Amino acid sequence: MTEKRKDRRFPVKLELEVSSLFKQDNIRVENIDAPITVVDISKGGIGFHSKSILPVGYYFNACIQVTDDDDAKLYCVIKILRSTDLGGGMTGYGCEFVGLAPVFSFIFDNLEADGPAE
Repeated sequence: MTEKRKDRRFPVKLELEVSSLFKQDNIRVENIDAPITVVDISKGGIGFHSKSILPVGYYFNACIQVTDDDDAKLYCVIKILRSTDLGGGMTGYGCEFVGLAPVFSFIFDNLEADGPAE
């Protein structure tokens, strides 16, 4: 199968919790408290798994730290683009970073330099 993504994905193990979702037209969903497990990350976005059902097209705020360097925290808005039923009550999600400053590309450049991605 040919890879169609424009950015390399890197495996990562991060635990986050989504507490609220929003859309651009000020529609908000509060008190979600959905635990998620981030499984991969790229310059363009993240992939994660969750037992919670989250709506496609919604956004959430996140702080992601992919290295031990405290300066490597990504404060960003993430848009949920797609979901896939993984079975066993789990759903896989594909998301993109929205409005992520280009200055953060150094984090991914360092990941690429450290070794091969999956």
